Amino acid sequence: MMFTVQIKVMPLKELLDPQGKAVMGGLKNLGLSGIEDVRIGKNVTLQVDADSSEHAKKIAEEASKKLLANPVMEYFEIEPPTPKGEYKGV
Repeated sequence: MMFTVQIKVMPLKELLDPQGKAVMGGLKNLGLSGIEDVRIGKNVTLQVDADSSEHAKKIAEEASKKLLANPVMEYFEIEPPTPKGEYKGV
């Protein structure tokens, strides 16, 4: 069965985020107020062929640990997998 798995990869909170700081400056230059912080990360969508949702998540976790996220600088979060065709993401 095919599953869609969304993985969010973000810089560690302890580290500076130069892209986020640049966007923050741009937002202020546009006159947008009330925004306290900006963090820029990646959203990865995987189509995973697996026997179950749990197996699809395990595959996504292994891919994240081995390739998609650098544990020295980033952390990742995996959304619960959804059967292909049911994902209503952005």
